[in-house]
Amino acid sequence: MASDDRYVIPPPPQATIAVQGTSKTFPVRRIWCVGRNYVEHIREMGQDERLPPFYFAKPADAIVPDGGTVPYPSLTKDMHHEVELVVVLKSGGRNIPVDKANDCIYGYAVGIDLTRRDLQIASRDLKRPWEIGKAFDHSAPCGAIKPASETGHPKSGKITLKCNGKVRQDGDLNQLIWNVPEIISNLSEIVALEAGDIIMTGTPSGVAATVAGDKLECEVEGIGKLTVTIGQPLK
Repeated sequence: MASDDRYVIPPPPQATIAVQGTSKTFPVRRIWCVGRNYVEHIREMGQDERLPPFYFAKPADAIVPDGGTVPYPSLTKDMHHEVELVVVLKSGGRNIPVDKANDCIYGYAVGIDLTRRDLQIASRDLKRPWEIGKAFDHSAPCGAIKPASETGHPKSGKITLKCNGKVRQDGDLNQLIWNVPEIISNLSEIVALEAGDIIMTGTPSGVAATVAGDKLECEVEGIGKLTVTIGQPLK
């Protein structure tokens, strides 16, 4: 085995997600996110629902596990929750046909795309990239993965988020504008997808601000649950 002294600094730890029913974990390579993929969310954000969805990324180490605490981030007074179906890839490629896309899927999970909405909107208005609003530390909570061998490939199912026990987001996977195979196929035309990539597929309506002390409970029917607490800002 090669020695770690080949590195000039210690290599960073591998970001992983738990797998339901096993002690094994899934290594995360990249996090891709789909924007504007539920009509009602497009409407509540005041955007044109005729436009196709687009993609942005988060760092793999933004993952927070089920039961974890998300420190309230710096520079914002308006962090929003966005519950999403997460698609987990076991293989990839370029220009993947829609009818072959499901073959790339290892499983599914429920996640939250946390967003510094005020910074995102300011960047959008200045025609600047969204990273400051989307790709911050601890911005991608993700529950344990349920293998597709157990779930099949869901085309419908409730997707919900509660804040302190009150339902805020309540949608269905059948409301996706672009379905999962179409997302995988389209994204693979832009970048080469690989095993270890995960895709957050968009959020239904009901996004809202969350503050320190909030308990967020999410569920995708037949897939799993995710609970995180919003903590105090880091010093």
